[in-house]
Amino acid sequence: MQEPTFLILTALASGPQHGYAILAEATQISGGQARLRAGTLYAALGRLRSEGVIDVDREEIVEGRLRRYYRLTPPGAAALAAEVARMRASASVADRRLKKLAAGDTTATARPRRSPGRGPVGPRSIGACGGI
Repeated sequence: MQEPTFLILTALASGPQHGYAILAEATQISGGQARLRAGTLYAALGRLRSEGVIDVDREEIVEGRLRRYYRLTPPGAAALAAEVARMRASASVADRRLKKLAAGDTTATARPRRSPGRGPVGPRSIGACGGI
């Protein structure tokens, strides 16, 4: 599951929300490290809705504009739960390896391959090419 999808589904796990609230919630969930762009969000919402992972909860008119609220469906909750389990398992492996490294076990220090230009650089925007 790509990060934008994870953030959207996690935001909707707290209850139905409209697009702007999902954007704000995604930023908060990521600790400010990821900021979804509106175009990315609405493209993802359309795709997730067509996949049956989310659905429209309700619509209302606010200041003359349509505000659509989305909700997580049972299959969406199951997909999010599966991703959380996968992430926990990966984090557990990383934790075990870090503990070995801290204990002086040099077999845990194999150098990983790293793509040029990749690495922690602070907050990032997730746009249309952000890999939904």
